[in-house]
Amino acid sequence: MARRDTRRRSTDYAWLITGPLAFVAVLSCTAIGMISDEAFGEWGLTLVIFLAMVGASIPVLNFIVRRQSVGVTLTEIPLVLALFFLPPLAVVLAYTLASVVVSSVVHRLPPAKFWFNVAKAAAATSLASLILLALPPLDNIRPGAWASLFLAVTIITMVSLTSVVGVHVLLQGWQAGREALRTTPSVLLTMAINAAAGLLVLIALRATWWSVLLLAVLFSALALVYRSYAQFFRQHRTLTGMYDLSRLITTSGPESALVDVLLDRVRALMQAEYATLWLPPERRHPEVLLTARVDDPGLLDVAPTPAAFRERAQESGKTLTVGRALGDESELRRSMGGNIVKDAIVVPLRSGQAVIGTLEVANRLSDVGHFTPSDIPVFETIAAHAAVALENSRLVDRLRHDADHDTLTKLPNRRRLTAAVVEAVKIGVPGEVVALLLFDVDRLRQVNESLGHAAGDKVLVEVAERLRACVPSSALVGRAGGDEFLVTLRLESAEAALELAGRLREQIRDEMVFNALTLDVDTAVGVAVHPDHGSDAVALLQRVDLAATAAKSVPGSVQLYSPALESRSLRRLGLAGDLRRALDGGALEVYFQPKVTLRDRRLVGVEGLARWEHAAHGTVAPEDFVAVAEHTGQLGRLTEFVLRESLRRSRDWNHGEQPLAVSVNLAARTLIDPHFPALVRELLDEYGVPPLLLTLEITESGVLDGTERPIPTLRRLRDLGVRLSVDDFGTGNSSLAQLRRLPVNEVKVDRSFVQGMATDPGDLAIVNAVVTLSQQFGLAVVAEGVESELTLELLQDIGCEIGQGFLFSRPLPYERLEAWFGARAESEAAPAVAPEEISAGELPRLRVVP
Repeated sequence: MARRDTRRRSTDYAWLITGPLAFVAVLSCTAIGMISDEAFGEWGLTLVIFLAMVGASIPVLNFIVRRQSVGVTLTEIPLVLALFFLPPLAVVLAYTLASVVVSSVVHRLPPAKFWFNVAKAAAATSLASLILLALPPLDNIRPGAWASLFLAVTIITMVSLTSVVGVHVLLQGWQAGREALRTTPSVLLTMAINAAAGLLVLIALRATWWSVLLLAVLFSALALVYRSYAQFFRQHRTLTGMYDLSRLITTSGPESALVDVLLDRVRALMQAEYATLWLPPERRHPEVLLTARVDDPGLLDVAPTPAAFRERAQESGKTLTVGRALGDESELRRSMGGNIVKDAIVVPLRSGQAVIGTLEVANRLSDVGHFTPSDIPVFETIAAHAAVALENSRLVDRLRHDADHDTLTKLPNRRRLTAAVVEAVKIGVPGEVVALLLFDVDRLRQVNESLGHAAGDKVLVEVAERLRACVPSSALVGRAGGDEFLVTLRLESAEAALELAGRLREQIRDEMVFNALTLDVDTAVGVAVHPDHGSDAVALLQRVDLAATAAKSVPGSVQLYSPALESRSLRRLGLAGDLRRALDGGALEVYFQPKVTLRDRRLVGVEGLARWEHAAHGTVAPEDFVAVAEHTGQLGRLTEFVLRESLRRSRDWNHGEQPLAVSVNLAARTLIDPHFPALVRELLDEYGVPPLLLTLEITESGVLDGTERPIPTLRRLRDLGVRLSVDDFGTGNSSLAQLRRLPVNEVKVDRSFVQGMATDPGDLAIVNAVVTLSQQFGLAVVAEGVESELTLELLQDIGCEIGQGFLFSRPLPYERLEAWFGARAESEAAPAVAPEEISAGELPRLRVVP
């Protein structure tokens, strides 16, 4: 709201000065009447001097002091003549009547100022005349008379100046009084010049009355000189003000500082009571309506003119004016209603052809001042500078905003997030941590590849909106990377951060529909906190990235950072080059884990698993080097290596008249390679292995990713005769009903459910449901992770046919697999065949592995 100016008082308080002045005038005139014998002298001469005083009272120069106009006039010239030629009371009468005419007719002052000027004129001339009576008579125009007349004029000037200063102090405070006092030297100098000129006129008239002709020519020229000087003074002041304004505009900085400087300088330059800037709302910029008012140190959020005035200027694109000297339009004046505006200029601000707002000034300072047509081009020039500066300021602001925000989601980007984390970690609060929660959107790559990047962008925008709607108000949400969103805020502990991460993940997890396709939006979340996991922003951001990467290995999980993740990441980074050399030099091996029937423990096949024994790091976990292969473009080579070795061993076993079915794991990315089915066909032909003996295992998240992209590859593989299996079933969000539309032959129940069957009724129920429904759909079921006799018995009870796990054998090199098989096969053993050909008496019976 606009702040009230408690320092400014109503002009009615001027009566506190007017009253004493009137009393002094009456008292002085009474004393003059008692002392002087002369009445009013010759009325003709009095009338002539009165008219001269009226003409000389029109200012040739004006100075604005706060709200008041201080005018430079030539009144001292006729005043000198009046003091010499007229009786004292005639001087008072002529000067006072001249003040009445000028105040009421020329300046049209309100009553308070009108009576102040009249009382001031009467008091000053009566007091000067009274003092002049106490001095030697003015019988001649010798230097003594000069001094007396000069003293009288000085008294009149000092009384007037003192009265004006008193009014400023009374109405507007000491600061206004001091500013009025600053004009004293120029006023006294002007008075002295005019008094000297008056004495010269007096001397000329005393010499001969014909000098009136010469004096008329002289004063006409002098008036022109004064007018020319006044015009030069105004132009100089305007140019200086515009130069200062332009310089301040270019160095003002942000838009808020620019507006403050702009309005204050415009108001001072145009000598206006109000200066208002209006910028309508534009995109992310809200509406701006600010006003600078004289004597008010701040900006007001109101304007003296009605909104329709500015809106009309914006719509028409033309300058609008209201005022006595500006061609007052009755329609605009009516729109003001009972407004306090006496005159105003509104100029549209342009950016090219578009109008971006308006700049306006209202009420020329002082009651006698008005805006004139000459002010319009000046103000339009100011508005043009202001429009350019405002547009540049907004452009810089947009560039800064774009530099710190993501273009797609409008969220803060990684640069802005880093700066926010830097500031947050600088302020340590006991009992609080700075938490970083990194949300990684699952399967965005598949969406981009299957539906296009426009669909991927919609997914990102939707996730951003859901996150923004769910986070606490104190949190900062930003987009940290392509499919990553970061939330940072202060919490009580790392445990609270984990709890919040899980809650947010569940809240933003929901279906997303694109045309007829429905996707499940899910995220993996990494969590890191300051000071537990790092002392600076760079370390925290790096470690929350590691936590999110670890969380992606288990879909939909929340992972808190630990030092082990960092060592694992560094290890993976160092393995990139070593993996290429290992593939080139044959340092990788393929191990085989048997798959057996649970009822009679007959061999139905093996699963080929890549293994790497590193010279420096020892055994490298498969998930580590597979991730390295995927991120370094070596996944195709790794997959081909495992396929070749598995098919070669199957061929060798087949040559021993014991056909061996083999299974090979595929990464999800392999399914979108259109050349992969051709590679499989070439390898089957090269090694002479029947397609039925090859099973390709794809993880549930890879084959059921919400898109249709893997389907063509799966169908081409099925057409080759290759068997397809869904690995790790149950860990994702899919159902068996979704499998019906896929060309798969087998479902492998994830080891986490199988190993929990003996202790968790929920896991047992899940495995039972998967086995029952799979059999109804005609799918084979393989139970992974069979490690105990109790688990084996439970699987037999629910009808599961095939299993693999440490109960039978760990993954073994091919040579050890042959030895293992030979040591455990019974003498009546028959050759191993594909799972479709399972029947009693056809497979070798196996002993349980200890």
